Amino acid sequence: MPLWKRRDFNLLGISLWVQGVCQPLAHAADPTVMVLGDSLSAEYGLARGTGWVALLEQQLLKDKLAWRVVNASISGETTAGGRARLPALLKQHQPQIVVIELGGNDALRGFSMAMTEDNLQEMVQACQAIHAKVLLLGMQVPPNYGADYAQQFSQVFLRLSKKHKTALVPFFLKGIADAPNPTEWFQADRIHPKSEAHPRLLANVWPVLKKLL
Repeated sequence: MPLWKRRDFNLLGISLWVQGVCQPLAHAADPTVMVLGDSLSAEYGLARGTGWVALLEQQLLKDKLAWRVVNASISGETTAGGRARLPALLKQHQPQIVVIELGGNDALRGFSMAMTEDNLQEMVQACQAIHAKVLLLGMQVPPNYGADYAQQFSQVFLRLSKKHKTALVPFFLKGIADAPNPTEWFQADRIHPKSEAHPRLLANVWPVLKKLL
């Protein structure tokens, strides 16, 4: 077998780089925050780059924190959908922190609260199994669901956070859904916040998330 010349090794290196085998070391070293959410995190009805996850990326750059953000959110997502997608996402992105923003669509569709809690718990445990920190974004349901149901639903997030020692934002939509005139913060469907509300969403998340970075 003929000996390889230096030129051959150089050509091989170029070939591997083109094929994606070699990756820039800076990207490989950057830790990752992954957001697993629904339309509230997927920029539904908004111009791209105006949602709270995009604003989070800007905040990290502003604070010179070398973290990569992966937005794995899908409009209409439920806890069952998130649970099904999570294993592949964890394998692909290997995040150090996972922000779970799910549960609202379960309530809107009348799903079993026990099922929602079980799905969230499975997601938390899957993340912790790979030593990823978890931040739960708590949700509340509109008052027309009844005070008792609303109280029980909000307790799901608090209970899971205490049980599995995760970080928690008790109410992701605080200052928006409970504002004096909440309709001014929402799009015409009265479900999805306007772009003007997303800095407030980030303000709810950032103080808690920053402690995990």
